[in-house]
Amino acid sequence: MLFRPADLEGLQAGTITLAFRRWETPRVKVGSKLRTPIGVLEVTAVDKVKRPTNKDARAAGYASGQAVLDAFPRRTGDFYRIALHVAGPDPRLALRELPPDEAVFAKLERMGEWTYEYLQAIADHPGLRAPDLAQSFGRETLPFKRDVRKLKELGLTISLKIGYELSPRGQLTLSSRPNALRNTSP
Repeated sequence: MLFRPADLEGLQAGTITLAFRRWETPRVKVGSKLRTPIGVLEVTAVDKVKRPTNKDARAAGYASGQAVLDAFPRRTGDFYRIALHVAGPDPRLALRELPPDEAVFAKLERMGEWTYEYLQAIADHPGLRAPDLAQSFGRETLPFKRDVRKLKELGLTISLKIGYELSPRGQLTLSSRPNALRNTSP
């Protein structure tokens, strides 16, 4: 689920506790955890509703139930009311600061040599646009970004407004690897 910046601010402040979506089938379930820029959100309820009430609309950051309807003009699909709360910080943030352990190195080895090649390219070109990095490897942008997200899951990279940079853990991982790639430019 994507959230507008104002909604994230409200969720963080506790003034927003609901979200609405129009879906053919629910795309989240109770207990789902969603990583966002403000941390991890947990879904505590998912209910199909005919029409958002004014009270629920205000809890979702809208002025009225009609304002919710207007925000989702698509006619197909049902309205779902999703209750959420901030469950804690994004665990990847803490990982960024931890030194890599043997499990990280083993995972990277299993994933393949591309992992170190990508880390080196990101180290050499922080902030370079993802399409440009992808092109340097002869890859399409979306599959490339999917692979970089795998590195982010390990706390090795940080997404910038444009491009990526290595986290402290990513820097240590790259410099600690025996025979780490050096001076590889995309």
